[in-house]
Formats: sequence, structure tokens, C-alpha cells
Amino acid sequence: MMAYAAEAGEHAGGHSLLGEAEFWVAVAFVIFVVVIARKAYKALTALLDARTARIAQSINQAERLRQEAETALAAHQQKQQEALKEAQAIVAQARIEADRLKTKAAADLEKQLAQQEKHALERIAQAEQKALDEVRNAAVDVAIAAARAVLKEQIGQGKAQELVDQAIAQMPQRMH
Repeated sequence: MMAYAAEAGEHAGGHSLLGEAEFWVAVAFVIFVVVIARKAYKALTALLDARTARIAQSINQAERLRQEAETALAAHQQKQQEALKEAQAIVAQARIEADRLKTKAAADLEKQLAQQEKHALERIAQAEQKALDEVRNAAVDVAIAAARAVLKEQIGQGKAQELVDQAIAQMPQRMH
């Protein structure tokens, strides 16, 4: 069509559009712009593709890190739950052990008190027996002294001494 317009222009005024320098400058400029635009488009596209690849890589790395963090968090929460269960088990075992020790301590205390009571009763019995023995011995001494005094008054000096000695010798055998 341009060629038709150019021929029409030649016939009309003798001027041809193809012969004009401005026309060729405009055509060269358009071609230059198209070539530069294609090269710039390729360079810009390559630059944007590289940036897109870097962004995609960063997103992938961020996603991988997020997944690792979620995995680590889940593992940490699992460990925390296990530690909590273990701590609860330790506390329960400690309570059981404390109750056992309390029961054992109470039984030991009861046993110890019973033994102390038994020993105290034994000492009391021994003290009573000792007191009875002392009273008995004192009574024997008094009886001997009284018998000696009675015999001195009623029997002569020579015979009295002989009877007293005999009674004294027989006294321990008769008392026990």
C-alpha cells in the first residue's frame, strides 16, 4: 500500500516519499528502536528471569527452613511432653516413697516406744525387787538385833552367845 501511495505521490506532485531523507531516517530510527528494544527485552527478560529464579530459590529455601522449624518445634514439643510425663512420674513415685517412709517411720517409732516402755517397766520391776530385798534385809537385821537383845535378857551370857551365833548362821537359809 505504501508503494501504491508512493506511486500516487509521484504522479501527483513529482515528489516521492521514498526519496525523502526524513522518511529513511524515520525508518532507520524505527528499525533501530525495534532492534534495541528486542535486545533490551532479551536482556531485561534475562535479568527478570534471574531475579525470578533467585526469588523462587529464596522462597524454596524459606519454605524448607519453615518446614525444618516446624519439625524442630514438633520434636521440641514432643520432648517437652515426655519430660512433663517423666516429671509427673517422678513426683508420683516420690509421693509413694514419702508415704512408704512415713508409714515405716511411724511403725519404727511405735516399735521404739514399745521397747522403751518395756525397758522402763523392767527397770521399775528391778527397782521394786531391789527395794523389797533391801526391806527384807533390813527386817532380817532388825529381827536379829531384836532376837539378840531378847536372848541376852532371858538367857545367860555364855549360853546366849552360843544361841545367837547358831541363829545367825541359820537365818539366811531360813529366809530364802
